[in-house]
Amino acid sequence: MDDKEILEKALEFHGHRCWASVAGVRVGLAALEKLGIKRSGGTQLYGIVEIGEEHGGMCFGDGVQYATGCTFGKGNIRKNPLGKLGFTLIEKDTNRAVRVVFTSTLQKQIAASKFMQQRAAGISPDEIPLEDQMELVELVWNAPKEEVLKIGEVFEYPGKWIPEVMGFKPCDRCGELTALAYLRVDGTQHVCIPCSGYDR
Repeated sequence: MDDKEILEKALEFHGHRCWASVAGVRVGLAALEKLGIKRSGGTQLYGIVEIGEEHGGMCFGDGVQYATGCTFGKGNIRKNPLGKLGFTLIEKDTNRAVRVVFTSTLQKQIAASKFMQQRAAGISPDEIPLEDQMELVELVWNAPKEEVLKIGEVFEYPGKWIPEVMGFKPCDRCGELTALAYLRVDGTQHVCIPCSGYDR
């Protein structure tokens, strides 16, 4: 897949076209390029995304996930909730890592766009006319890399990677399928966390 195809598929996955998801794609692709590696379909890579909760711009996380293949479903990405559009990508075999940040260069143009004016008026992003969505997508996608991305130097990440634990078993109390690593021993029973009474 070329970069433009990754962008198009990421926007389709995300559900609407917005500046933050495009920024996430650009940051993810830049991190891959800096490390000289390809998008992962497995768990060879690990990501740390710095978005938080309940703020405009969280869409950045979907762009990063699609671009790099680090996904919450595979468990090879986590949030460090700082409210920033920053992302650290780590190659687990070597612990080589890079942090990339989407900068504030375009913020005035983004804020003044028809898309953001409609969002501020409470219009859902997928109800905004396509041409207004695409105006913002093109603005962020076509901006020169050196103007919108702060790409750090490659560094060594002090990672200690726990191997994936495979397998599920029904909880001896409620019968619900539970990943083996999440079963707890209570007497002679192997039970899920809610049935065990433990917090975790």
